[in-house]
Amino acid sequence: MLKNSVSSFISPKQEKKEETKGSVEFQVVNFTQQIRRLTSHLELHRKDYLSQRGLKKILGKRQRLLAYLSKKNGIRYKELIDRLDIREPKIR
Repeated sequence: MLKNSVSSFISPKQEKKEETKGSVEFQVVNFTQQIRRLTSHLELHRKDYLSQRGLKKILGKRQRLLAYLSKKNGIRYKELIDRLDIREPKIR
């Protein structure tokens, strides 16, 4: 199930390469899925502090990857943000 949903975000040209698992887009998609799953878990279990800590760590990793992608390739960054329906982080 996860593999199918992740592969739908990656273009068909990239699916043939084995390096797609290391691509920034693939990692951001995986982090986004984990964030959504942990968020729904925390709605039920508000005092699960270990999950809250894990969620904050994943959010930080995704934020750093998105900052890297925005610096390297703004077009791919905008496309990824639109496809995942993530709002852009405010830049200081």
